[in-house]
Amino acid sequence: MRKSNEQSLGDVINQLLDAYKLRGKINEIKVKRTWEDLMGVAIAKRTTNLFIKDTTLFIRLSSAPLREELMFQREKLKP
Repeated sequence: MRKSNEQSLGDVINQLLDAYKLRGKINEIKVKRTWEDLMGVAIAKRTTNLFIKDTTLFIRLSSAPLREELMFQREKLKP
C-alpha cells in the first residue's frame, strides 16, 4: 500500500514559513499594513518607524507628547 503524500496548501505554506524563519517578517508586514486601522489616522501620521524585534513592537514617533501618551497607555494596547 502506498503512503499518501498529500498535504493541504496551508500546511505546506506554514512549514515553509517555519523552515525559512519568515513568520516574524510576515507578522511585521501585517502590523505595518494595519497600523492606521488599529491606531487611527492621527497616530499613523506621526509614526516614523515601526518594527518587531524578539516579539516586541518598537514604534518611533515624531511627536514627544504622543509618545508619552502611548507609554502611559501601553498596558491597554497589549493584546
